[in-house]
Amino acid sequence: MEKAIYGGELHSGRPARPLWNAIWNGLRCKCPKCGQGKLFSSFLKIVPACESCGERMDHHRADDLPAYLVVVIVGHLVVGAFMGVEATTELSTLAHMAIWTPLTVALSLALLRPIKGAVVGLQWALYMHGFGDEDDSVERHPEL
Repeated sequence: MEKAIYGGELHSGRPARPLWNAIWNGLRCKCPKCGQGKLFSSFLKIVPACESCGERMDHHRADDLPAYLVVVIVGHLVVGAFMGVEATTELSTLAHMAIWTPLTVALSLALLRPIKGAVVGLQWALYMHGFGDEDDSVERHPEL
């Protein structure tokens, strides 16, 4: 079934959800629907439902996408900064390790929650992984 957006409505007959607003709410670790309720109950655990609007969140599947995005972003930032510092100064290997290792860990931990929230917001806006009220489970082939 095609799900292209035409004139503010999905071709499947469902109303279009505000994509960038949902992603922004997720980046702020808020509910992608209302932007008021908390999205996380602990560091990376999504709440079962929004405390403000009641939108169910327990069926989301962000999987590994947030971690991959964090690796790409932090990798580009740290490697670029490392190369710039290496080209302009003469630091020892120990000094580089003392700078770049904690910076890499801190940036990764700081970005993981907002990026996971943005992925959940994207899934909500595009009716992915149960956010469209359909069963999203994979059926096993009868011959297997």
